[in-house]
Order: sequence, then C-alpha cells, then structure tokens
Amino acid sequence: MMDVELNAWLLFGHTGSHHARAEIVSRLPDGAVHRYTYADMARRAQQLMHGLDRLGIEPGERVATLAWNGYRHLEAYFAIPCARRVIHTLNLRLSTDELAYIIGHAGDCAILVDPDQLPLVEAVRDRIPSVRHIVVLGDDVPASDLTGLIGYEDLLADEPDTYSQPHIDERSAFGLCYTSGTTGRPKGVLYTHRSTFLHATAVASTAGMAIGPGDSVLPQVPMFHATAWGVPYASAAVGAKQVFYGGVLEPASFVGLMADEEVTVAAGVPTVWLAAADAIAASGGRLPRLRHIVCGGSQPSRALIERYLHDFRIPIVQAWGMTETSPLASVAWPQERMHDWTEEEVTSGARTQAGLPLPGIDVVIRDEQGRDVAFDGETMGDLYVRGPWVTDRYVGDEGAECFTDGWFKTGDVAIGSPEGYFVIADRTKDLVKSGGEWISSVDMEAAIMAMPEVLEAAVVAIPDPKWQERPLACVVTRPGATVDLEQVRTHLRGSGFASWQLPDRIELLDEVPKTAVGKFDKKVLRSRFSA
Repeated sequence: MMDVELNAWLLFGHTGSHHARAEIVSRLPDGAVHRYTYADMARRAQQLMHGLDRLGIEPGERVATLAWNGYRHLEAYFAIPCARRVIHTLNLRLSTDELAYIIGHAGDCAILVDPDQLPLVEAVRDRIPSVRHIVVLGDDVPASDLTGLIGYEDLLADEPDTYSQPHIDERSAFGLCYTSGTTGRPKGVLYTHRSTFLHATAVASTAGMAIGPGDSVLPQVPMFHATAWGVPYASAAVGAKQVFYGGVLEPASFVGLMADEEVTVAAGVPTVWLAAADAIAASGGRLPRLRHIVCGGSQPSRALIERYLHDFRIPIVQAWGMTETSPLASVAWPQERMHDWTEEEVTSGARTQAGLPLPGIDVVIRDEQGRDVAFDGETMGDLYVRGPWVTDRYVGDEGAECFTDGWFKTGDVAIGSPEGYFVIADRTKDLVKSGGEWISSVDMEAAIMAMPEVLEAAVVAIPDPKWQERPLACVVTRPGATVDLEQVRTHLRGSGFASWQLPDRIELLDEVPKTAVGKFDKKVLRSRFSA
C-alpha cells in the first residue's frame, strides 16, 4: 500500500478541483450574505499561505483566530495548517483575563481577528508580548488604538493563488484548542495532521454525522471551539455545501437561512435548538430538506428531542465528545434492528443516549477501584476513552492525572447499556452526594425540562448539615408561565425519582448562566447559592 501522509493537504487538495463549484455561504454578523465557491476559497487560502510567508511566520508557530463563523475563517482553517503553521482558535466569549492567559500560554505569534472583536485585542494587547502581527478579517481596517494593524485583503492582494505543497509529517502539529476551563485554568490540546484527517473522515461517515457531496451543512457550533466539531473539515473533504451563520444568534434569521440554503445537516448545542424551535414553528415548521440535527455539548432534554421529531419531523441525533477527543467520539444513531421498534422504544434506547462510539474509539466504564464495569444499563462509573484522535497529554503536561495506561479519564460518570450505547449520568464534579447516595443532576435536569412550564433547568449540589449535600433546582420558566417547588417535586415523583432525591428548594432565574461554549455554568450557580 502507498505510504501517503494524512495531512491538511489531503483534506484541502480536492476542494478546488473535484468540488470547485460547490458553494460556501456565509451570513455575516451585519446580516449581509456572502456567497462563493470552493474554487474561490482554495485560491484565497493559497494567497493567505503566501501572506503568512511574507509576514515571516515560521513553520510550527501558532497563528490564532478570533472570529465568528464565516468564509474568511474557513480560509484560515486551511491556509494556516497547509502552510505548516498551527491554527489556534480563540474563544471570543472568554474574559480578557482568560484570553490573555491562553494567548500567552500558547505563545501565539499572530492573531487574525474580526473587526468587531478588535476591542478584545485592544484590552489585552499589553499582556500578549508574543503576538507580532494582528490581521483584521474585513474589507477595511477600522480605527483602533492598536498600531501596525494589517488588513486581511491587503495581505492577500497581489499574492499568487497557487502554493507549492510542502512536505508535512502527519504527526506534526495541526491545530490547538483549549478546554473551557470549568475547573482550574484552561488546558491546551494539540491536534496533529493525522488525528485531524482521521477525525474528519469519521465525522463525514454515516456512523458520524452522515455528510456527503450532496449535502448542505450548517454547523452552528462556533468555529472558535473544537474546530466546530470538525464539520468544516469533514464537509470540505467530501465537497458538501457549507453554510455559516456569523454573529449573535437571531432565531428567525437563523431558521430563515436554513430554509433558504436548503440545509440538510445541522449541528449545535441544545440552547441553539431550544431558541430555534419557536422560530421553526412560526415559519410553519417547514424545513423539508433538513434530514437530521446533530446535538452535543450537553445532553438535550427528552422534551426537546420529542418536540423536533413530532412537531417538525426532524430527528435530533445526540453526540458526545470533548475538546480532548477532537471532539466527536460517539453518535447515538438507532441501530438497524431497531427499525420495527416503537418511537418510544427508539427514543429511550437510542436517541436519549450519549451515543455509540465511532470506529477507532474505545470506551470503558470503571469503578472507584479502576475495574471495568458491565454495560448492564444500571452500573455507574468513570468514563475512560482512547483512540487515534484522543489526546495523550495536555500542552505542558498539565493535568497528568487524567491519563493512565493509555486511557484518558474524561471526568464524566456514565452508564453503559446492553445495546452498546452509553449515557452520561453526570460530570464527576456535578453529582450530588446526599446521605452517601448519588443523585444525577443530568437526569433531574432532563426531567424538569420536560415540564411544559419550563424552558431551562440546572441542578447543583448545595451544602446540607445533615445530608452533606442536597440538590438545588435552578429553573427558567417559559414566558407567562409559573412553577413552584411542589409542582417540581410532584413532577419528579411521577418521573421515577425517589422521595429522598427530590430537591428541597428551587430558585427561579431569568436565565441559567452559560459558559463560553454555551453549556450551563454550574460553578457560577454553586458559587451563588452555596451559602
């Protein structure tokens, strides 16, 4: 067999030739829509490769992006690693302290930044001495306190639109992402060319997100987080049309974009699909081309899954992964033998699970003594994972305790089913231990969010002098609805929770605080209510 390096050029090489006329459509933060082809993207990406050379950026140096989803960001997605640099996507929802720390820790030498994010760079400029170049991803360079700004279009101007493919070792660094830092400082995960190629092909496969040349794909996953779940790379590899929604989500325009561009596959976190549901209903529920939604980041509620399936005939397929797993590791597709099951059985047996591990990904669940436990649908334990796109260390060898005997300890608590699926029972730090017994906050949240009055619910442990910890339910009601503690307790009893598991207290909130990647920020809730 031929010994071909699995690198960025193997993903990028087909785009301008075999898929030249496939479209890339970007809804920009100002509402304008930009449209061009893969051939256009390939030419401009190669101009950017020459631009990086002209800036004197050496192979292996980190080049950061601070940008929304869009076509220029996609050009950087390919140009930086294809030119042997390392792309580092910065989360634009981070605080300035977190941003300065991550840029400094990574040693970024350049930042490609959207114009509306320049104030973030201005706020940290004096704290990021490694950064030599700041490139503005726009048509013009706006007024700024920063000196020496480079216009992106100026950087590309007059550069050749072909670039000689360099030799790239498949095990060399491709991209850098940082964890969300829910406990302690964010940690860096360095992806290789090999791991990124293998991950992209797994994402495109029917065991992954089922993306092919005939699809129109919209990842409403930020490109600044875990490479948008690898969707841009997978879509480019197979020549699927790509649709990007940039800027703050406006549900009506988001749903309109999906309809206008005949999106067939979409991906995003549950909060996106919660926000979009009413807009889909208001539009008549007509998204006939949308074949399925891949939902991850946190567990979608059963009520959300059932609403999309019953009201819109759109299946939500749950996925699980982490920054450390590139991130896609499992997807909860129903198995062939389930085709004659009732919808209730399929939802319980597959759709509400975290997934079936993708080919190449190994998963085990272990008890406190480190022994593997059975996939029996009952036994809970720590989730471990390994595979060719799972990291074996953090940058700087931080968090070494998470790696043992070739496995990564995820920090999730899981239960495996006899069908081969597994479900996340909780994060280790989010379990509630009351009177020596464990209560799953994830299960309780899902049950509360099934109430028609409830929009969002997050459950956290608060100290208790008698029971050590008790669950606190933080609830956001739908507009015009009300709910009280007794209603919640009654509903939970009917959902199978024992009396001792029921919360003694609820807090009604206007909104559950979110992390920079859209997950419920339970550390904020614990801090607010622990007293």
